Amino acid sequence: MEPSFTLGIEEEYLLVDRNTRDIVRDPPDAMLETCQTRAPGQIHPEFLRCQIEVGTRVCATLAEARDELARLRGTVAGVARDYGLAPIAASTHPFAAWEPQRHTNRDRYNMLARDLGAPARRLMICGMHVHVGIEDDDLRIDLMNQVRYFLPHLLALTTSSPFWRGRDMERKSYRLSVWHELPRTGMPDAFQSFGEYQQHVDILVRAGIIEDASKLWWDIRPSQRFPTLEMRITDICTRLDDAITVAALFRCLLRMLWRLRIRNIAWRPYRNLLIEENRWRAQRYGLDSGLVDFGRGVVVPCADLLEEILDLTAEDAEHFGCVEEVTRVREILARGTSAHRQVAIHRDSLEAGADGWEALHRVVDWLVEETVLGVPV
Repeated sequence: MEPSFTLGIEEEYLLVDRNTRDIVRDPPDAMLETCQTRAPGQIHPEFLRCQIEVGTRVCATLAEARDELARLRGTVAGVARDYGLAPIAASTHPFAAWEPQRHTNRDRYNMLARDLGAPARRLMICGMHVHVGIEDDDLRIDLMNQVRYFLPHLLALTTSSPFWRGRDMERKSYRLSVWHELPRTGMPDAFQSFGEYQQHVDILVRAGIIEDASKLWWDIRPSQRFPTLEMRITDICTRLDDAITVAALFRCLLRMLWRLRIRNIAWRPYRNLLIEENRWRAQRYGLDSGLVDFGRGVVVPCADLLEEILDLTAEDAEHFGCVEEVTRVREILARGTSAHRQVAIHRDSLEAGADGWEALHRVVDWLVEETVLGVPV
């Protein structure tokens, strides 16, 4: 039977003060409570108090997922505005410092802070997670093994973290550099079956290292809570429509691989040595310098690789009714990601005579506006 391929999207936002443009270290509890009242069970605190997380319901269609995400972004932005705050959909803040930030006082987060130490306190970063419903355990593992090849391509489409503490880090996704200080991150190994995956998880559980598989923070993983495959590699997209495009493309890639599987065909497996190289290139350059085509052994422009993916998934985009959404990757290629725009605003502001802080403030102002573009607030 074909999996349900249901869709769920989680996003994390940073909360900023509209006047100072800086991160809000200690947002009012009433703000979060109001958000949770307006969207019960869908808006949550994150590890740091300056963050807030939203999650859509289980969606059967992409249009439903977009409506859900727009409503949730609008809810957070509308409530935050009443307190002089705003959410930004960016994976790092352009200039805020991590040292003053406070973590949320919950058992899970207190344990993380204790176990991980300083790297946990540096987690002033945000991402986007996309869940796709795949009910069969072994199929979930098989598709995870195969779709790893395409994850750097998705990362390149989403980069939104070029700055850290006021500096251009010369990486389109500096978020991953911060994230890599934690254990159990990066690209997962290939597993032969769900049973083999569970055996490895059980070793860590018996050793007292983790309580369950939710502490595996890989770029992609079988969800511990849901019968889904959860893609976690991407930065958060500042534009809502970009997030929907990437979620649609991930869903189509999984169905394409499933179609091959029922014909007893599998995507050629590659070692993490190669996949991690493309991951680094996407992190460093985004869409600008291409990725390696492993079969040909050459670096190919991202535009060419994404056109190949559109061809591979054309049948699946038709099946899900999302041809318009997935082909928006061409628009992202043409104008660049959030990281490109942030760097350009900063550079242009400096060239126009702004000082360093003013230039960074203009980046934050753009992020505030772009986060709610096309969103009812």
